[in-house]
Amino acid sequence: MLKFMVNTGILAGCISLTTVAVPAQAVVHALSGTISTVDSTAKTITVITDDGSGGTFKEMTDTKTAIEFEKALRAGSTPAAAFKDQQGRVIVFYFGGGEIRTAVALRDLGPGPFNVTTGTVAAYDKGNHSLSIKSTSGTEESFKIVSGTVADVEMGATQGFKFEADKGNQVRVVSTSQNGVQTAMFIILLSTS
Repeated sequence: MLKFMVNTGILAGCISLTTVAVPAQAVVHALSGTISTVDSTAKTITVITDDGSGGTFKEMTDTKTAIEFEKALRAGSTPAAAFKDQQGRVIVFYFGGGEIRTAVALRDLGPGPFNVTTGTVAAYDKGNHSLSIKSTSGTEESFKIVSGTVADVEMGATQGFKFEADKGNQVRVVSTSQNGVQTAMFIILLSTS
């Protein structure tokens, strides 16, 4: 019996050491805004964010930092250190919070024009890739979700086709008109009902 208890204790100790040795991965989130400055010397990017959260991000310089960043999102963006555009609307992929946020990559959204709509989900159809929200002004607007749509949810940044929302959730949508259809470029889930 004593031998069993000793072996069990050793096994439990090995498992706990293995768990401690695995580093945590930083979850990559996303937000949208307009580039204000890119400072190559200071290695910072300043963005006028749609949510007003301020927007100076330090560039990710440590390539050994363990991050959780979807492969498809990474492939469709430019690493922060290589991003040089001094203007335009972007999606910033970052980790960290408050004053210290680290930009991993950016996605240029193109020339626009863009609309930013905040409201409550009135309907969401995952199969048809469509989202309707009742805006804060009281009007209902519908958006098409396409393969290039980026969504930010509680668990981090994800592809738009993986986005899920329930009626009553609060969202902000950055959209542009493509062939007469409002197309969501970026969706952020602000709160769940």
